[in-house]
Amino acid sequence: MIVTHRAYYNEIDPHVAQWLRNLIARGLIAPGDVDERSIVDVRPSDLAGYTQCHFFAGIGGWSLAFRRAGIPDSYPAWSASCPCPPWSRARIWHQDTAGRRDARDLWPALFPLIRDRRPVLLYGEQVAGNKVEPWISRTKRNLKGVGYVVDGRPLKARDYGSPQGRERFYFSADLGGEGRQGLVPSRGVGEARPWRWGGETDLRAIAKAP
Repeated sequence: MIVTHRAYYNEIDPHVAQWLRNLIARGLIAPGDVDERSIVDVRPSDLAGYTQCHFFAGIGGWSLAFRRAGIPDSYPAWSASCPCPPWSRARIWHQDTAGRRDARDLWPALFPLIRDRRPVLLYGEQVAGNKVEPWISRTKRNLKGVGYVVDGRPLKARDYGSPQGRERFYFSADLGGEGRQGLVPSRGVGEARPWRWGGETDLRAIAKAP
């Protein structure tokens, strides 16, 4: 079988990167290539030819979640869940900084890639709570400034069958319906308010995927 749509996975941990390659080989996540470079070294031109891009990819949870939510591998959707240490209550370095001045705040490296390549959909998550509000506000402002409509909400793990109450902030960014054809109608495609693409059902389906 000839694969015409390839995904890009960015993951700096060599062990985790090999997990991604194994999962790709078994067909459990979208076929594609794994890049072990830091995101600060990735340029927009490096992403040419890829249909989906998954940054801070881990073991491909977002690719699996896209499939379970009805987003096919051929659809130009991205995922990016930036590292949380600058904003988490558990951060152990730079205790006196305000998040965005922390070198581990990698949104400034990610956003130029989004701005240049302009994926139709972007999904991600971050820690929840008052301390992360500056990150959320900046992310929304940046994305809205280049034409995205942004939605987001905190979701608790225990609401989806987990025995613990961890809360995360999930967000989506939508260019407003460009290239929507081909998505599953039952997933809410074509709703009057595209910034709530798929509605709460889809966001929760993505959050629930392991």
